Amino acid sequence: MSFNSSAVLDRLLRSIPATASVIIVDNGSEDLDATRALAQTHHAQLVSNQSNAGFGAACTQGSRLSKTEFLFFVNPDSTLGATTIAQLEAAADSHPEASCFNPRIVNRYGKTKFKRRSCLLQAAQTMRREAPTQDSEVPVLSGAALFVRKTAFDQVGGFDDNIFLYHEDDDITLRLRQQVGAAWFISEAPVMHQGGHSSGRSAAVAALKAWHMGRSLVYTTTKHRIRSAYRRAIWSALKQLLSPATIMSKRKFYKNRAFLQGVLSAHDDQGSGHQPCPYAIIQP
Repeated sequence: MSFNSSAVLDRLLRSIPATASVIIVDNGSEDLDATRALAQTHHAQLVSNQSNAGFGAACTQGSRLSKTEFLFFVNPDSTLGATTIAQLEAAADSHPEASCFNPRIVNRYGKTKFKRRSCLLQAAQTMRREAPTQDSEVPVLSGAALFVRKTAFDQVGGFDDNIFLYHEDDDITLRLRQQVGAAWFISEAPVMHQGGHSSGRSAAVAALKAWHMGRSLVYTTTKHRIRSAYRRAIWSALKQLLSPATIMSKRKFYKNRAFLQGVLSAHDDQGSGHQPCPYAIIQP
């Protein structure tokens, strides 16, 4: 999925093996012409949406055009290792009972970014802070680079379209584990993820993301029957908004206020996904 991502997309496309089938779903970007040029250069199929359908919805949209055995959803501000896809395919062959996989996602400094916990899991399921040093079964996966069997993805209906942004990876991992098979972390399949560069960096984008983060927190925890979901979300939002760091920073104040507004909006319409985002400077 691409949203104003042409500045970073070229590096990702260059890192993908020529034998791979690539589909780019653009979510109403302002830099569509640049993205179209990159798609032509790298022989990728481009789908252009008129507006931003949300991360998960765009990924599911692209998956319907794929005829391959596996789907690999990768954030545009990422690059693959030379053997990443081959390592993931080998892991899938080694673990036929598994439905989905994460490669070893590292930041620009080489540090592994490992998703060890989720708001949808019990505290006892939280993993150690250090990433596994070998292939391991895990309770939740990151959507920054999600490798999944297409049959499994189709079986659970893809990503939940009601989740515009955030926690969509937690949600689909749990559904895949419950309905199809285990989730695995593959240590020898590297993906470098810059983080925070796939959709631009501005106060407006930060507020938009925070609003959807608050909204998605309520929606997903309620969906998965997490105890006291809304009360916990409100408490988290108020703690962030009233913290000294927020009071001293205008940018953090607007971001955390937007998070609280997202929490409240999800409760007001019971997380139905229909209330418009107030940050109209970015198309929701």
